Amino acid sequence: QVQLVESGGGLVQSGGSLRLSCAASGRIFRINTMGWYRQAPGKGKQRELVAAITSGDVTTYADSVKGRFTISRDNAKNTVDLQMNSLKPEDTAVYYCYSEIGSTWYQGLFDYWGQGTQVTVSS
Repeated sequence: QVQLVESGGGLVQSGGSLRLSCAASGRIFRINTMGWYRQAPGKGKQRELVAAITSGDVTTYADSVKGRFTISRDNAKNTVDLQMNSLKPEDTAVYYCYSEIGSTWYQGLFDYWGQGTQVTVSS
């Protein structure tokens, strides 16, 4: 079993900062890409990719967060963090941690999701 546990969400004023953390635990042989998606209110079940980082530390960001958010990972601890600066009300959403994990050397990678953490930015 693999589990992703997020922390760090909350309420912040526009222009403020928050740091999200996600830790993967359980039967883990290797981790490929880790990242963060978000689901904004009123957008149904559509999740938007916010940022992702590969095992080789190649990063990808949504255009809307470039220059404000920074993703990082610690391969020794199986964690991924998202530093969010200059937050805007439109960043309000539930943020989900995501990871591609292989539990054994002979199995492929599977997608795992965290339970989600609420980020609310007030104007």
